[in-house]
Amino acid sequence: MASGERAAQKKSKLREYVEIIGTAVILALVVRALIVQSYHIPSESMEDTLLKGDFLFANKFLYGAKMPFVDFYFPAVRDPKAGDIVIFKWPGDGKTDYIKRCIAVEGQTVELRGERLFVDGVEKKEEYVKYIYGDVPRNPFGPYTVPKDHILVFGDNRDNSYDSRWWGPVNRKFLRGKALFIYFSLDYKKHWIRFSRIGDIIR
Repeated sequence: MASGERAAQKKSKLREYVEIIGTAVILALVVRALIVQSYHIPSESMEDTLLKGDFLFANKFLYGAKMPFVDFYFPAVRDPKAGDIVIFKWPGDGKTDYIKRCIAVEGQTVELRGERLFVDGVEKKEEYVKYIYGDVPRNPFGPYTVPKDHILVFGDNRDNSYDSRWWGPVNRKFLRGKALFIYFSLDYKKHWIRFSRIGDIIR
């Protein structure tokens, strides 16, 4: 084989590798932007449902993914509903990722009396909620009616969560996805991996 043919063959192989890698990168970016994205839990506000150091995947397509760099949203598969654990941009700056539980959607009226939550006048049993300060007086919240195109979000660690009780409802345009499952978990205090949490479905 002539040296020219060998050089052309090498260039062809290199081009093929570049195309494969380029395609893989583009597909990964599309998946990350529109379908599934990884998130990290940096605080205790969702304990014991989610722990500080949990890493999770979220479904970005469910509520209507936002096209990167433009103000365009794909149609939602379904609307957010009470009980969903949602990732969203904090309304305070429109940039910081927050994760909380959806308590109510537009048109619903919410009232929190001590540790008792009422939605449209009906008390809701919240088996996932954690109170860390025991039997102490707590400021009531509501009655508050969620405005159109918004949802109300609280942390499961109710005494240690900066949420809608402080800064109001979340506009649906800030929603980024619904939490799916934990793919990794690291205990920062004990410096070990929480293997028992890996693969847990988030509810």
